[in-house]
Amino acid sequence: MFDLHSDVGSYRYDLKKGVRVSTARNGEVDLYYESFGDPNKPTLLLINGLGSQCINYAVPWCQLFCDEGFQVVRFDNRDVGLSTKLDGIDYSLADMTDDAVAVLDAVGVDKAHVMGCSMGGMIVQRLAIDHGDRLLSMTSVMSRTGEPGYGDSSEAALAFLMAPPAPSRSAYIDNQVAALHVYGSKPEWLDDNAIRDRAAAAYDRCFCPAGIGRQMRSVMHDGARADQLAKIDLPVLVIHGSRDTLIDPSGGRRTAAIIPGARYFEMEGMGHDYPPPVWNEWVSVWSEFVHSSVPT
Repeated sequence: MFDLHSDVGSYRYDLKKGVRVSTARNGEVDLYYESFGDPNKPTLLLINGLGSQCINYAVPWCQLFCDEGFQVVRFDNRDVGLSTKLDGIDYSLADMTDDAVAVLDAVGVDKAHVMGCSMGGMIVQRLAIDHGDRLLSMTSVMSRTGEPGYGDSSEAALAFLMAPPAPSRSAYIDNQVAALHVYGSKPEWLDDNAIRDRAAAAYDRCFCPAGIGRQMRSVMHDGARADQLAKIDLPVLVIHGSRDTLIDPSGGRRTAAIIPGARYFEMEGMGHDYPPPVWNEWVSVWSEFVHSSVPT
């Protein structure tokens, strides 16, 4: 009989999910991560947004990237999920970028494709700026450059972002449903029951409002990256949803306009989320970009 969490080298192998589970370390910060697919294939590192846990990159979606010939790695940023909580300690976006490098080191990958959503898009931008030698390509999704006037939130979306922490599990779940009906994808792509299930799983795994606040401060203090982004020399893809009101599509368009040679793809009907109906097109666009832009 197999142990569902068998030790394999420095990994635990979760046979139930078919995923290698381990922890990377950056100084005093432990970073929980999971990897899928053939470790001998090129690696795609997925980076989450503000308060978002690695489980938001759903296993079936990760598998679609694996099917395109990639090892996929997802991890919990500091202050969320199963990674270290830094009570009372502020940090920078560059520190979060160094966390991503630590994950690559732990996986044993010299260079990887990186993709980040929202705050994760800001982290991959800083990765390209500060650690371009570790990247094969960079994909910034539903994100912005940090410049005022590009990617601003609508009043309704900002109200959800700045609202006080939910006082209970049920309130948290209700807030997630309400928020996605303001800044999420078109209504026919939203499944309230699925949103509730994902929100419940996230809350039960980790609820750390103070950590989200520290992440937000790191984003605000990073400032505008425009001048540095203009010097990037890497294959770059920028993706944004046409219905995004949390980070307006002008944020993605501006990012692509600044970075030399960057490609821009605006997904019609997508908001500041990634429901299952967008997965196939997203993976197809990304895979075509990588195979046409990155030497094998």
